Amino acid sequence: SLSGRIVGGVWWFFTLIIISSYTANLAAFLTVERMVSPIESAEDLAKQTEIAYGTLDAGSTKEFFRRSKIAVFEKMWSYMKSAEPSVFVKTTDEGVLRVRKSKGKYAYLLESTMNEYIEQRKPCDTMKVGGNLDSKGYGIATPKGSPLRNPVNLAVLKLNEQGLLDKLKNKWWYDKGECGSGGGDSKVSPSMSHSVVNLAVLKLNEQAVLDKLKNKWWYDKGECGSKDSARKSRTESRRMKVSSRAAQAFHCSALDSTGATAPYTELQSYSLCGMDSVKI
Repeated sequence: SLSGRIVGGVWWFFTLIIISSYTANLAAFLTVERMVSPIESAEDLAKQTEIAYGTLDAGSTKEFFRRSKIAVFEKMWSYMKSAEPSVFVKTTDEGVLRVRKSKGKYAYLLESTMNEYIEQRKPCDTMKVGGNLDSKGYGIATPKGSPLRNPVNLAVLKLNEQGLLDKLKNKWWYDKGECGSGGGDSKVSPSMSHSVVNLAVLKLNEQAVLDKLKNKWWYDKGECGSKDSARKSRTESRRMKVSSRAAQAFHCSALDSTGATAPYTELQSYSLCGMDSVKI
C-alpha cells in the first residue's frame, strides 16, 4: 500500500542518516587520535620509557643535558647515556630520519630554529612538541682583535632594529614553507594554539607598550648607562647610523667566568635564537 511504502522509505532514510553520522564521527575520532601526541613536554618524556629520545652525539644540546642540575633534565640525561641501543645520532639528518622511521617511538631533541625549519619541509611528517627547554644566542665569530667585529655587531643591531631579521626568518621558514602554517601532522599551528596570548601581544605592540617596557627595563634600568658608555654610544650611532640605544647595548660589558667584566666579543641576537626543543 502507499502508506506502507511511505513508512518504509522514511525508515530507510532515517537509517541512512544514522549510518552516515556514525561513519563521519568515527573517522573524525580516529583522525584526532592519530594526531594527538602522547608527549607534550620534557616532563612527559622523562616519566616514560616507551618512547626513546636522544640528541646529537656532539653538540650544545647534549652538553646542556650533561651539565644541567635540574632534576627532570638530570633524569633524562641518565636515561640517554645508558640507553641501549644508543639514542644519540651523528648528524641532525640522521636524527630526523630516525624519527620518521620510528613510527612514533623516538623523539629527537634539537635546537628550535632547525626544528621549526624541518617542520616546514616535505614530507611534512614531523612536528615540534612542547615548549623550549632553554635559550641560547647565535653569534658571528671573528678572530681576536679583528676590525670586523664592531661593524658586524652594529650592522646586525641595525638589522634587528629595523625588524629585518624577523622578516627574513618568516620569509625563509614559513612563507616559503612546504607544509602550511601548522607543519607536519600538526592540525593546529602554534600561533593558533596561543591565539589569546598573540592577540594580547599584538594589542600591546600596536600601542607601543612593548617598546616602552623594553626601554624601561633594558636601558633605563641597565648597568651600562655611564657617561663614558653614552659618549661612545652616540659616536658609534652617528658613525654607523643606528640608534644610540643599540650602540650603547653593544658597548655593554658581560661577566666572564671569573666574575670580571669583559666586553662582548660577539652579538647574540634573540631574533635568531636557538633553543633546545623536541621533535616527534
